Amino acid sequence: MPIDAAPVACTAEFLAGLRRMGLLSASDKASLTPLAGGVSSDIVRADLSGGPVCVKRALPKLKVEADWQAPVERSRWEVEWMRLAASIVPDAVPRVLGNDEASGMFAMEYLDPVRYPVWKARLRDGAVEPSFAAEVGSRIGRIHAATARSDELARRFATDHVFIPIRLDPYLGAAARIHPDCAARLRELREATLRSKLTLVHGDVSPKNILCGPNGPVFLDAECAWYGDPAFDLAFCLNHLLLKCAWRPQWADGFLDCFHSLVDAYMPQVGWESAPGLEARAAHLLPGLFLARVDGKSPVEYLTEPWQREAVRTVGRRYLLRPAERLGDLAQAWRSVLRSLDTASIAAPLNDA
Repeated sequence: MPIDAAPVACTAEFLAGLRRMGLLSASDKASLTPLAGGVSSDIVRADLSGGPVCVKRALPKLKVEADWQAPVERSRWEVEWMRLAASIVPDAVPRVLGNDEASGMFAMEYLDPVRYPVWKARLRDGAVEPSFAAEVGSRIGRIHAATARSDELARRFATDHVFIPIRLDPYLGAAARIHPDCAARLRELREATLRSKLTLVHGDVSPKNILCGPNGPVFLDAECAWYGDPAFDLAFCLNHLLLKCAWRPQWADGFLDCFHSLVDAYMPQVGWESAPGLEARAAHLLPGLFLARVDGKSPVEYLTEPWQREAVRTVGRRYLLRPAERLGDLAQAWRSVLRSLDTASIAAPLNDA
């Protein structure tokens, strides 16, 4: 449905933002169409005389059932993350075309979904490519390495006030309320993550926010950008690859190959600290994030069957209370649980539906 069919105030706000950014003259018109996106923003395609652009506006309340508020000024740091990432890995982000901080709105290059499909959709359909996962790990690692131990960036991206309400509390905090026997451990992970101020973090490295571009992965939605613990980005993305195993169990081995390829490509980039130390923090954090995606404020929408959610809880709780030091141990444990459940047989009726 074109956005012109929505309330005029909404359309007028986007047009006003485009004009303030200098992308639309007072006499020009634009056709606006809503785009599918995450839960935290309104996103539209604006067809201008010079071609299409993508405009994103942060929302103060996220589009989930729970009451989830977040500061709209996070758009400022998303834009800064994208510009900085472009200076490190030029093909890794869309070009930023304009920024209107007053409205929490910015414009970026529109990437045709035919040439830039979403990685999540590719994984859903069985296009499982460990080499692509490796490039995701390599690019995130390069961005972390280039921004490591920088006092200037730590001051510039001092965004605890954004990262806590949009990441740590809705995930680890919400899961702690559902699982009181794990609450102390989840609080420990929250505090340990906040204490680690080491690199620039994207904060939402998820397959839904990564495009499969002709020159490699393109990262979107950096509105959680924060100077903090790089283990968060690593664990956050690996978490999604594990969850996909329960979503599409017929390709679980391929998803686990992607998991290992991403880790293997990321780790050689780590020069700012001990690689085993970073891996241990990611391995400690991952089961907390795992549990949070079924019992946090933002559960993944695709794990709809009770066996899927219980399998996640089984592994998440086990490794929260008995932490592993290596990421591969978590992948192996997840593989074993899924095999014991005979997920291919369980999922067969779903796949035939």
